[in-house]
Amino acid sequence: MFEKIKKKKKTFILIIMIMSMITLLFSIFQIINWKKDSNKTKKETVKIEKITDIKEKEDSSNTEIIGQDISKDDPYWDYIKMNLMDVNFKDLKKKNSSVAGWIQVLGTNINYPYVWTTDNEYYLTHSFDKSKNYAGWVFLDYRNHKSELSKNNIIYAHGRKDHTMFGSLNKILTNGWFLNSKNHVVRMSTETENTLWQVFSVYRIPNTSDYIQVNFNNDDEFSKFGSMILSRSKHNFSTSIDGNDTILTLSTCYDDYEKVVLHAKLIKREKK
Repeated sequence: MFEKIKKKKKTFILIIMIMSMITLLFSIFQIINWKKDSNKTKKETVKIEKITDIKEKEDSSNTEIIGQDISKDDPYWDYIKMNLMDVNFKDLKKKNSSVAGWIQVLGTNINYPYVWTTDNEYYLTHSFDKSKNYAGWVFLDYRNHKSELSKNNIIYAHGRKDHTMFGSLNKILTNGWFLNSKNHVVRMSTETENTLWQVFSVYRIPNTSDYIQVNFNNDDEFSKFGSMILSRSKHNFSTSIDGNDTILTLSTCYDDYEKVVLHAKLIKREKK
């Protein structure tokens, strides 16, 4: 009887050891693959930077200033003076015809071309050059228009631990990022126009889809939506949102249970 118990105990320990070894090997495999994807992403980013011409663009007679009736106390009046960013997409389109624009979030590492396709799945597992890569790429919600702004324009990317893609978006939740008011703008460029956006809300939230609504029945519904996302902000940006505004939303995973979100409103645009 004792020998049987002893044998069962040894068998149980052996099974535990085998399972632990399998788990360890799987974890090592995952880490190696993660690192490979990370290295591929960094190499892709370097290639993109080499072929892309990005310039500062001062205001001209074609520049449209949006929201001039805003209170003089609003930081808007400081941000509106900032230069636009102008990107030449000629060589980028040769590399990927799905490129939709370029986005730069000050105070973070986010400075990438973004793409658009007919679903929100493909670029979760593919890089800019369309090669298989679980680091993914930065992409515009398929419900938005590639060449025309919607009321809420949503851009996603993975929150990578090495701070590539939207991995550095977490910085917007820190006091250090917030206290530098120069960080409170997002610049974008597409083939048809350059735009400047003023950040008005940043937050971390349990997984939900209520902030990624694209279509609104009227300005009143949109205004209520704007009030909802403004009220969530961790920081007070001393600005407002109303039914006439156009919104940019950036979204990424904080972990398996929460998202990090940034909202900004359009304050300046210039057609190319």
